[in-house]
Amino acid sequence: MQLDIRAQTLLKALVERYIADGQPVGSRALSKISGLDLSPATIRNIMSDLEEMGFVSSPHTSAGRVPTPRGYRLFVDSLLTVESIERSTVEVSLPANAHASHQKIISGAAQVLSSLSHFAGVVLAPRREMHFQQIEFLRLSEKRILLVIVAPNGEVQNRLLLTETDYTPSQLVQASNYINQHYAGLSFDLVRIKLKEELKQLRDDMTRLMQAAVEAGSDAMTDDSEDVVISGERNLLSVSDLSSNMGSLRKLFDIFEHKTGLAALLDISSKATGVQIFIGGESQLVPIEEMSVVTAPYAVNGKIVGTLGVIGPTRMAYERVIPIVDITARLLSSALSHP
Repeated sequence: MQLDIRAQTLLKALVERYIADGQPVGSRALSKISGLDLSPATIRNIMSDLEEMGFVSSPHTSAGRVPTPRGYRLFVDSLLTVESIERSTVEVSLPANAHASHQKIISGAAQVLSSLSHFAGVVLAPRREMHFQQIEFLRLSEKRILLVIVAPNGEVQNRLLLTETDYTPSQLVQASNYINQHYAGLSFDLVRIKLKEELKQLRDDMTRLMQAAVEAGSDAMTDDSEDVVISGERNLLSVSDLSSNMGSLRKLFDIFEHKTGLAALLDISSKATGVQIFIGGESQLVPIEEMSVVTAPYAVNGKIVGTLGVIGPTRMAYERVIPIVDITARLLSSALSHP
């Protein structure tokens, strides 16, 4: 929706003032800080229009107005002036040891994001390619099969497969022998690619069984929640916008504990270019109206492998958090890549 320059200027002034002090902003204050030569009556009319369009709202206890998630969205998309932050501000905080492990560097990046933003820093680590040594199919009952996966270190994982076809024990032995003979020692991600190319000569029902096994095996051998590194969650306890609402705070820490929605949000972000901003309940994966997530993908040797970001209140200083996230992503890419 297009706003004229006066409405944009007033909305920008309101959001910036509200982010700074957290208090509803009245027409008198806007007339002083906006730089516009407008009467209080004109400002009230424009603010009334902005409220009708859903960009601001009026708390019941105040004559002033506060930005809505829609107002924040317009602000960060069109009105925001991003601060200039020196790379050295971020660089000095990352592990400088060239022999530091990737895990230590990633944990350091999460801590940097947290310490510089004063909110929570989060990094989705590169997904580990888990290999298998052997698989076996066990028929439990009609159309129910137990998939047994043995890792190279001897660890065993079991997954239940529900199939459309009732496979005989001999068919299951044939399928497991084929996979073990051709693919043992590989990652399930690589097997998935090879299956598409090499199984055309097999019957459709056997192909479906093997594909189902690979999907289930990939899930069994990968625990996404362990790959989400979070630092500074406790910082959010001191943010009044979040801590004053116990329901939202409980949801937030449930997200930190279980991590699945957060991992999914970060995974989606890794498929985009540059900094992404999720305000309030926009993402559906982390649906908390008082919370925003600012993310950016990072790469290893030119290939995007993960995402990092800052989790904080919708009332955050986006002009500062955005460059912190952007620069940290670039430095993490450099730190993890081979020279």
